[in-house]
Amino acid sequence: MQTRRRGAALEAAILQAAVDELTESGVAGLTMDRVAQRAGTNKNAIYRRWPDRIALGLAAYKQMARSIEPPDTGSLREDALETLRRANRHLSSPLGAILRDLMAAAGGATELLGERSDDSQAAMWLVILGRAVARGEAAPEALHPRVATVAIVLLRNEFVARGVPTVPDDVLLDIVDEVYLPLVAGRSA
Repeated sequence: MQTRRRGAALEAAILQAAVDELTESGVAGLTMDRVAQRAGTNKNAIYRRWPDRIALGLAAYKQMARSIEPPDTGSLREDALETLRRANRHLSSPLGAILRDLMAAAGGATELLGERSDDSQAAMWLVILGRAVARGEAAPEALHPRVATVAIVLLRNEFVARGVPTVPDDVLLDIVDEVYLPLVAGRSA
């Protein structure tokens, strides 16, 4: 006789089932019924944890995604470009396609990412800016989360608003050279 799963064990089974559904069927095929069946539970157990399939999909995506260490090239411009290029490669990948579909289904509402991937992205960008401040490339006033994340937000906007499968490198250069670096420079006292 199989023991009834509860707590963390049940949540892990549901998330794994959602991961499997996303990889096999994409966001369009992600349903609470299919996840419940695959996880061997009922829909109520899922709805107690996630209000809808998009929230469940985002939680499953976070299970699949891995954190990225910020680059340290010795230059704010190069660190920003490398970070955007990594993010662009990720968002252009099959795993990134799942995130793009989830963001589109959520209407671009990244706050649905729960503890917010924005927080980890802000932390990474603040590390990059902190290094630039230490090297004298930026003023301490630039160390603001909204300033730090403007480049990645603009990249994400390219995917969500324009629906592109990948962002050309010249757009990444524009984001860094025409928006990000002037914004950072403008924050000096």
